[in-house]
Amino acid sequence: MAELRCVVAVDGPSGSGKSTVSRRLARRLDARYLDTGAMYRALTWAVLQAGVDLTDPDGIAKVAVDCELLIMTDPEHPSISVNGENVDAPIRGGEVTAAVSAVSAVPFVRQVLTARQRAIIEESDRIVVEGRDIGTVVAPDADLKVFLTASSAERARRRSAETAGDHAATEADLARRDHLDSTRKVNPLQQAADAVVLDSTELGIDEVVSELYRLLTTRKAA
Repeated sequence: MAELRCVVAVDGPSGSGKSTVSRRLARRLDARYLDTGAMYRALTWAVLQAGVDLTDPDGIAKVAVDCELLIMTDPEHPSISVNGENVDAPIRGGEVTAAVSAVSAVPFVRQVLTARQRAIIEESDRIVVEGRDIGTVVAPDADLKVFLTASSAERARRRSAETAGDHAATEADLARRDHLDSTRKVNPLQQAADAVVLDSTELGIDEVVSELYRLLTTRKAA
């Protein structure tokens, strides 16, 4: 696949399998991998560390301008740092998870991070990008747009298995995040009109990756 130049956009709600699928597809394509959600989580971590109130958009915007986010796009070793400090572990904790939707809803935050994401995409020959507004906002001209989903019960099962959390509480939290992400005024979670919808409820990771690989190579060969 060395000669294949492409951008793959993978959108979908929490627990749909975006991260695992996107990383595996990137490895198969010998491509870069960009987890845009990690960027929002890292900025949220910085906002919390700075003690900024989540209802203060100006304070959040200042953190977005002042902090230095560095994200690594190797699918074998993805990582992110804030002002030189690796934050791979803390950005997956409960405090950040509870606050990330509020920070992500700030228009200026989305403007700043979207610009950074587009810059990374533009300098990449091949890249798989995952998030919630990739096919609609960040990379509307992507070669393949995918909206990956799964039943709410299955998404909760997967997430609670990852975090060893309570299934019912996890499902309730996912429902909360789904609502916040899909109803925010700026760049809400939504399916691009030309996206392929893939329900992963009954599919294994390898099956999903193989289908996306087939779709991409078929389109590029047309």
